[in-house]
Amino acid sequence: MSRTYPAAAAALLVACAAQLISTAQAQSRREADPLDINITANRSPTAIQRTGSAVTVIRAEEITRTNSFSVADILKQVPGVDVSETGNPGSVGTIRVRGANAGQTLVLLDGIRINDPSGPSGEFDSSLIAPGIIDRIEVLRGPQSALYGSDAIGGVVNIITKKGQGAPVRSLRVEAGSYGTASLTGSIAGSTGPWSYAFSALGQRTDGFSAYGYRIGRLERTRGPFESDGMNRLSGFGRIGYDAGKGVRFDLGILASTKRSGYDAAFGTYPDTRSIAYQRFLQVHGRAEVDTFDDRVTHSLQIFVNRIERELRDSFLTGAPPPTNFRTNYDYWGNRFGAEYQGKLRLDRFGTLILGARSEREVAGSFSENIGPFPGPRTKTFSGEQGTNSLFALWQLPVGERLMLSLGSRLDKVSDSKTFTTWRATAAYNLPEWGTKLRASAGTGGKAPTLYQRFSPLYGTRNLRPEESIGYDVGIDQGFFNNRLTFSLTGFSNRFRDLIDFQSAGCPPAQPFGCYFNVARAKTSGVELAAKVVAIEGWLSVSGSYTYLHAKDQRTNLTLARRAPHQGRFALQITPREGWLIEPSVMMSSDRFTSANELNPVKRYARFDVHTEYALSSTYKLHARFENITNARYEDVRNYGTTGRAVYGGVTATW
Repeated sequence: MSRTYPAAAAALLVACAAQLISTAQAQSRREADPLDINITANRSPTAIQRTGSAVTVIRAEEITRTNSFSVADILKQVPGVDVSETGNPGSVGTIRVRGANAGQTLVLLDGIRINDPSGPSGEFDSSLIAPGIIDRIEVLRGPQSALYGSDAIGGVVNIITKKGQGAPVRSLRVEAGSYGTASLTGSIAGSTGPWSYAFSALGQRTDGFSAYGYRIGRLERTRGPFESDGMNRLSGFGRIGYDAGKGVRFDLGILASTKRSGYDAAFGTYPDTRSIAYQRFLQVHGRAEVDTFDDRVTHSLQIFVNRIERELRDSFLTGAPPPTNFRTNYDYWGNRFGAEYQGKLRLDRFGTLILGARSEREVAGSFSENIGPFPGPRTKTFSGEQGTNSLFALWQLPVGERLMLSLGSRLDKVSDSKTFTTWRATAAYNLPEWGTKLRASAGTGGKAPTLYQRFSPLYGTRNLRPEESIGYDVGIDQGFFNNRLTFSLTGFSNRFRDLIDFQSAGCPPAQPFGCYFNVARAKTSGVELAAKVVAIEGWLSVSGSYTYLHAKDQRTNLTLARRAPHQGRFALQITPREGWLIEPSVMMSSDRFTSANELNPVKRYARFDVHTEYALSSTYKLHARFENITNARYEDVRNYGTTGRAVYGGVTATW
């Protein structure tokens, strides 16, 4: 399966001069917090209080308190974000932001696109990344193609790995629990002289439960019992930085992950199958930064390559008992490599100007091989490649001490396809004496057709147009009582056109089984709310998030698949004594439809979890996680199982 493609890239230059605003805005205590800095919203470190877009930052301590197996459970805490998993831990997880399709959410790893080039829709499987290697996650909601190009229609999820700083810190975390689960994570990070470093290694395994039908009464009674679909995952990560002084910095990173997981056909006479998926992910990047003209201009050049491989050992049973087992191997691979230049110009009272260029190439293919009962040759089923060259600019302009404006634009030229341009404008207005930030943003999004949609021999259409969207949001971030009560409220609206859909009618004679067309239109709107109350200082806090989503197919006026109108999470943070945290939480979702045209409904649910951790000393910390304490029976996706009552516990040593 592993064909090797040379990965190299080139892109360059251009910049000018000046310096960032020196007029300082009066800042609230919250803005002054260095943790309230994000990178994703403006392609460079920016205080959230100066950002007009809706952005959420999930920090390392929040990540470690959540499910150590699943990025999905972490992202479900973010308003406007929905993640669905098809069954047991390690199963495919797809991310949707503000009702956009999964392939319309751009996922970055340290700022580098990792959406799967070989997938029909180009979505990223969140189960490939283990939470244990993540330092923080930044979620930027709304159309962001003016900053990041194709796929950033619904929003951007930027997964940021650990980075060393200061004295060496070593960590070892062990966990075990229900469903035969065990996990071991080790890391070291720090710096010495001009060098910084961070290394992590992680191993996880679980017997899991059946992806199909587990704890679904109507299926267990008629088709059970079911076999378990387990998972094994190994991940390794390394990052080295060098600050040469005089404004010259280098950074080199590598991440590798491999996963083996069981899955089920989930349809037919025998939906519970012994199919196995093997997935591998590799990314390498190098970055150089140079400050010039007395730090008024920063040049950054990044070179990157990543690869995703999927091997499906598919088993499908059919026919009268005893059934015939049809076994087929499906192999998919996708490479992405390229380079990006970004120049940041600091223009004194005229703000900051970012100029950049990017060149990227994607190559993907697939093979199939019949193993039994009728063996056949290994056959290429799809191959394609395309390049994308981009130019982008972003101007951030302060107006007085309270107002920050930004205006960005981007041009993306996809080889042998239509060039598309996008724009974005934001405004943030601060009233620090009231603890208030008013914000608004508007922008357009674009998504180039995937390689499969263009080059599949059976279904591909070469002249597909990019999908397009336009979106708006307006919001308020408010603090009361010296920020003991904070909340964020956002209203949004998006329109999508030229969406690529698969249909069987109207295709050329050479495609009798169907083809892809630019035919679909959709509209989403809604409200996002996040709030936190420090009820008793040092003892009790209350936090919550809620999303209302109205998502309709404009051709049929029916609700889009897998979009719940109401979702929310409510949690208490209780600290009975110093070093002891108890966090009960409830995650809720309303009814939704698994399939288009409001087919295959799943019922609303509420799941009750509790996390607790206790610091034995400055070195050792015990933790425990109780999932689905009430043993609620629910489905995220129709006919796919979800966890029952489960307990996990472990210890973390940090020195």
